[in-house]
Amino acid sequence: MGTEIIFQSKYPPVEVPEDVTLPEFVLSNVEIYLDKVAFVDATTGKGYTYREVKRDIDRFSKALRSLGLRRGRVVVVVLPNVVEYAIIALGIMAAGGVFSGANPNGHASEIKKQVEAAEAKIIVTDGTSYDKVKNLGLPVILIGDDLVEGTINWDELLEAADKANIDAIDEKVQQTDICALPFSSGTTGLSKGVMLTHRNIVANLCSTLFSVGPELIGQISVLGLIPFFHIYGLTGICCATIKNKGKVVVMHRYELRLFLSALITHQITFAPIVPPIILRLVKNPIVDEFDLSKLKLRSIMTAAAPLAPEILNEFEKKFPGVDVQEAYGMTEHSCITLSHGDPNKGHVTAKRNSVGFILPNLEVKFVDPETGNSLPKNTPGEICVRSQCVMKGYYKNEYETTLTIDKDGWLHTGDIGLPDKEAGEIPAACVVINSKAKESEEDIMNYVASNVATYKRVRMLQFVEAIPKSPSGKIMRRIIKENMVRDL
Repeated sequence: MGTEIIFQSKYPPVEVPEDVTLPEFVLSNVEIYLDKVAFVDATTGKGYTYREVKRDIDRFSKALRSLGLRRGRVVVVVLPNVVEYAIIALGIMAAGGVFSGANPNGHASEIKKQVEAAEAKIIVTDGTSYDKVKNLGLPVILIGDDLVEGTINWDELLEAADKANIDAIDEKVQQTDICALPFSSGTTGLSKGVMLTHRNIVANLCSTLFSVGPELIGQISVLGLIPFFHIYGLTGICCATIKNKGKVVVMHRYELRLFLSALITHQITFAPIVPPIILRLVKNPIVDEFDLSKLKLRSIMTAAAPLAPEILNEFEKKFPGVDVQEAYGMTEHSCITLSHGDPNKGHVTAKRNSVGFILPNLEVKFVDPETGNSLPKNTPGEICVRSQCVMKGYYKNEYETTLTIDKDGWLHTGDIGLPDKEAGEIPAACVVINSKAKESEEDIMNYVASNVATYKRVRMLQFVEAIPKSPSGKIMRRIIKENMVRDL
């Protein structure tokens, strides 16, 4: 193999503080902002100030220790976006526990698999999702107004924590401890627990927030629509906004009129969204019912799928003055990997339809999936990244970990999907079928649909003779994509 071709950030390195946990990091300097609203529900107006956020993180952390939660143990959270979500996640981490968010719209069997794979000790949910977890044999903490016999009520638990005589945590939480266990399909298709440490996420926030100047601290209103159980919602919205002492306007479901009303009523300045929403903003006549001159929106960030250039052009015509940033990231890298800086601070403006620049402290290379050789500029290849944000590994899955992180610390993303011109990406599948099997494509698609959340249902399926793999055993998604597009 020749000399490695490694690309580094245009920007100087940023410092990552030592010996600070994620809750401590994001709550630093909170004393100045105690009376400022941190989270508000877009529909009901229910909110939490920074004083209440800090208080309830401490109370929940204490309550979890009183329930016997020990350092390194997992708590699975099955909730939609609610104003308490960040309090719950950071309270788990502050107690030395590990937060694992699950999709509340997931099938009961999917949630059961995650709970079992994570070896969870406690579940936090609400009345709507309780039936999906009630038979898993674990203590259940229930938030909201529902009172269910045999569960632990959230409000009563926090009140009891005020009275409980719980000593300080037995062992100090270390920055190298795991704090989050989101589940990701990674590069080989099967869902796996991604072990993220406090330092992983702190380092990611230091890199992603490098361009946020002091003039923006306490001034930003962020839309909280991306699911908080997703790493983008947890790191990029909740943790980043708390760190910047901004306000998160929480939406637990998407509906276009509610979305537009929230943007205007709550004077949202930054909206992380996904391409299908941008499509509706430019195509749906409902948008014309609103006075867009009242918008305070300065920028949107889109991730999770590519944004079609023609949709970007239409958006910019309809919403002049709103900066569109496309970002690239993955769960295994603690969230954002490539993004945009602030041109007002002398950061070079990224090319249109790109995902921006390499963030500070990161190294990136592009490799030929077949040979593993790094490639020069303007040559497509698999993205590999190396930084302090790279996960510790997959939980109890050393084999998959070694396929994804090589001996030199490079995270091999394998992140190529099947683009859908207007809506980003669609779930598609290639299946090697047993010669004796009689199932049709439709049979398999129907089986998957009955066992997964709606958005995971396979919309295209092809039978193939073999799944292409690299010599190391990684599925070569680029070739799968090319073959599927060719056969359309």
